[in-house]
Amino acid sequence: MRVLVLGGAGFIGLHLCRRLVADGHAVTVVDDFSRGADDRDVAALRAAPGVRIVSADLTDPAAWSALSPGHDQVYLLAAVVGVRNVEADPARVIRVNTLTALHLLDWLPPGRRVFFSSTSEVYAGGVSAGVVPVPTDERVPMLVRDVAEPRFAYGISKLLGEAALLHGVAAAGGTAVVGRFHNVYGPRMGADHVIPEMSLRALAGEDPFRVWGADQSRAFCYVDDAVEAMLRLMANPAAQGVVNIGDDTAETNIGDLAKLVLRVAGAHADLVTRPAPAGSVTRRCPDLTRLRELTGFEPAVPLEDGLARTFAWYRDR
Repeated sequence: MRVLVLGGAGFIGLHLCRRLVADGHAVTVVDDFSRGADDRDVAALRAAPGVRIVSADLTDPAAWSALSPGHDQVYLLAAVVGVRNVEADPARVIRVNTLTALHLLDWLPPGRRVFFSSTSEVYAGGVSAGVVPVPTDERVPMLVRDVAEPRFAYGISKLLGEAALLHGVAAAGGTAVVGRFHNVYGPRMGADHVIPEMSLRALAGEDPFRVWGADQSRAFCYVDDAVEAMLRLMANPAAQGVVNIGDDTAETNIGDLAKLVLRVAGAHADLVTRPAPAGSVTRRCPDLTRLRELTGFEPAVPLEDGLARTFAWYRDR
């Protein structure tokens, strides 16, 4: 099978591409390398048989004209992500994420199967307002608490992308799967997310060890499990529309996460708590009923195992 992965040099994208190559597929990767560096991991991917890597800005319509239409599946993972990026330049987030989705629809050949990477951030407004339950399923109403709040720019851009892809791909005679990722983590995810950020501070020997929002809870999903869920969804023609992707088998509060990171690091430090970041939800956990019904998926990597793999990657680099 021939697969086009847009944003394939980023965090989830690179792990997805490795798996596609391992499964014997021909993969074209398109990325502007603004988030995923052209590093040793990309070099190893580039050297694999059947892989083509293209450096391009997907907000530029001219970049699309150079892409071959001969792909069986398309994954759109390219986006500006990360709370710090969103708060620093929300206009860029909306521009890049929206234009990339709309240009894909202008380019997309008829009859293709498309995966669109969305986010649990779309639930944040409703959860914070107390009108959306946790664990959260795909049928809950969307709520934007304040359209002018920079943090909401990312979720809004993803909601627009969801609507554009679901309607636009169907109009082109294809099918679309929207995966709403919940707290996916693992090697090579940058330094801004909570697990690598804690890991790097543990490596630096921080003591006392600062913990923001210690009483908040998350259900973390190791990246290999997320990739497995994506591939199962794309392999099932009955899978269409919005589907949560994550790990609902265990919720962990951020204070306990900090203790686990320190234990994995072999470090000892006193914890000092700080207020949670502005706009972050108190609790986040997906309802995976639909994913299970469509694919039989069950998370395979417990948090401590995934943390150990992630910590080792950051330690070694």
